[in-house]
Amino acid sequence: MNQKYSILTKQEAELLSKAGSPFYIYDEKGIIDNAKEVIKAFSWNKGFREFFAVKASPNPDIVDILVKLGCGCDCSSDTELTIAESLEAPIMFSSNVTPAHEYVHAQKAGAIINLDDISHIPFLQEHAGIPDTICCRFNPGGDFKVSENCMGTPGDAKYGMTREQIFEAFKQLKDLGVKKFGLHAFLASNTLANEYYPKLSRVLFELAVELKNQLDVNIAFINLSGGIGVAYSPEEEPNDIWAISDGVRKVYEEIFAPEGMEPAIYTELGRYMLAPFGQLVTKVLHLKHTHKEYVGCDACAANLMRPAMYGAYHEIIPLGKEDQPKDHMYDVTGSLCENNDKFAVDRMLPEIEVGDILVICDAGAHGSAMGYNYNGKLHCAEYLKKLDGSYLLIKRAETPADYFATFRFDPETGRARWK
Repeated sequence: MNQKYSILTKQEAELLSKAGSPFYIYDEKGIIDNAKEVIKAFSWNKGFREFFAVKASPNPDIVDILVKLGCGCDCSSDTELTIAESLEAPIMFSSNVTPAHEYVHAQKAGAIINLDDISHIPFLQEHAGIPDTICCRFNPGGDFKVSENCMGTPGDAKYGMTREQIFEAFKQLKDLGVKKFGLHAFLASNTLANEYYPKLSRVLFELAVELKNQLDVNIAFINLSGGIGVAYSPEEEPNDIWAISDGVRKVYEEIFAPEGMEPAIYTELGRYMLAPFGQLVTKVLHLKHTHKEYVGCDACAANLMRPAMYGAYHEIIPLGKEDQPKDHMYDVTGSLCENNDKFAVDRMLPEIEVGDILVICDAGAHGSAMGYNYNGKLHCAEYLKKLDGSYLLIKRAETPADYFATFRFDPETGRARWK
């Protein structure tokens, strides 16, 4: 049983709610302990580095925790580069449909550029120049399977180069002066199979050997990207990072030892690093009794869009009622003018009352980061529960003034601010 828990006590949640609800809360201790476990599990590889996927949780205070532990940053935009650069983090720049100014920024920030397409080689050369170290993203096409289970469909993904393009890209880049190469692939998302990384490793490691032998290039690192998931449902079994690492190590030794190769292993985990250690806290505003029983919260899909967008499951804990029987069925909703604005459908919970505080679990990655302003909704505050038990406001709640700041319209006068 994958037991879910609240980062906050009921009293702590009530105290923070007085400052404004809804809000996100992150657990510094959980983040640190988990990151150390990942780093320790892959310590058999002397060049290992975790490049945290900043898109999962782009709060500088959160990212800084990981950078101080030795992690780098995986960035995919100008803004994310700015965050990583300000924290003096090692950077992997993995983008697609990339504008010229972002390549220039990545070069100035000293990032390792991960090329998504062969056509980007002349584009990069023209606008930013070709660096000494570069990475290329591989897409083998078709389905990606472990045993008989399909884990992803790379053939439908927009990312990466074909096998033929990878060979041609490496040849062109070598001719342009590149000295060190990396390989990257992302073939499945949020997997709970410990076999995913070892299977992916075999694909990339075998390709690395072929590239090295055929083109006489230095394969300096292999980037396994992300994809390791978290068990959102209590019935699911979490991944075992030690089993995953051991599986990769065995493939590494089998394929690279005979070739005398020792490339570094990189990962770009976002969900696995942060999801279990962030929660969305919301208060019950209304109960509606019509064709179904509805719990109406002050949070909505604009705060956490995964359930509305993907039908994703997030465990919901009514604080103070954890030990009560789950004998009532509810749809847990927000206030957006969209019928998919539901955190849960037909969810069995204890009896809910107006004023109850609900904790929505596993929201630390792709939660606040995917927030938006539809219906004029505003981004909520974020707190960090520090190691000493204190709470730090790491992002204030957005205000109407923030919302209107980029519009020509001035809500106080009803007139345009500029012509």
